[in-house]
Amino acid sequence: MRRKVMTGITMVGLATCITAMVWFVQTPAAQAHCQVPCGIYDDGARIVRLHEDADTIAKAMTNINELSGKNDAQSLNQAIRWINTKEMHGTHIIDVVSEYFLTQKVKPKAPGSPEYNAYLSSLADHHAVMVAAMKAKQSADPARASSLHSAIDALGKHYKK
Repeated sequence: MRRKVMTGITMVGLATCITAMVWFVQTPAAQAHCQVPCGIYDDGARIVRLHEDADTIAKAMTNINELSGKNDAQSLNQAIRWINTKEMHGTHIIDVVSEYFLTQKVKPKAPGSPEYNAYLSSLADHHAVMVAAMKAKQSADPARASSLHSAIDALGKHYKK
């Protein structure tokens, strides 16, 4: 019995010492500028994925419009599923543009610098994709999906393979 108590105390003491070492030993802070290691992701592939999301939104709109006016349970169920799918893919587009491209790829340029106008153009193109995705989420009009594709095309010009 005494041996088990000693083992327990020893383990607690060891854990306390390790915790104290972690707290008090100075370690250099990691330096990073990206949320992910650089060079792992393919920007062009992300643009292709945005187009796939927009294709899914367009298909969802088509199916929602075909199911509208039908009142049977199966049609209502399918319409709701297509609405949820459209919402999910629109949200994915906005997330990728904001959390990947804008936070990691678009680097601010100083006003008056030679790159400043290109920077503003890039910001406008990123914003246009997010707005088009938001409008596609709020609508069942296939023209919104077409506008979304056009906005993604304009964004893709900033990320050539």
